[in-house]
Amino acid sequence: MHCRCGKIDLEITGQPVVQAYCHCDDCRAAHGAAYVASSAYPATAVRVVHGTPTPIVVKTTQRMRCETCGTHLFSEIPRMGLRSVNAFLLPSKEFNPKLHVQCQHAVLPIVDNLPHFKDFPSEGGGSGELVDW
Repeated sequence: MHCRCGKIDLEITGQPVVQAYCHCDDCRAAHGAAYVASSAYPATAVRVVHGTPTPIVVKTTQRMRCETCGTHLFSEIPRMGLRSVNAFLLPSKEFNPKLHVQCQHAVLPIVDNLPHFKDFPSEGGGSGELVDW
């Protein structure tokens, strides 16, 4: 997979730990969107095989992007040993989200059949509290 202009290529091995929509204010600010589709993998499973991404921190999370086209490639989540890949880079039909996280920061309700967590599920270090739109 690669950025929009093709100057940076990523290789992902293995399966994602989780695929979700994130509504946190950090993701929203970095992507200029109401929420972000992401696919998190063990950090060692996401490797840059061509090009050099540029690090950027908008609020607190380090994200890697293409300097030329601006494509957000992945963010670093070191406390969990993960890299969260921009799900729009994945091949068609490889993004199958199971939940929404950080809905306490949501700017608009998303009505679907997925669980909507106020922060994170308890097994992910959150409260496990759900938001009812």
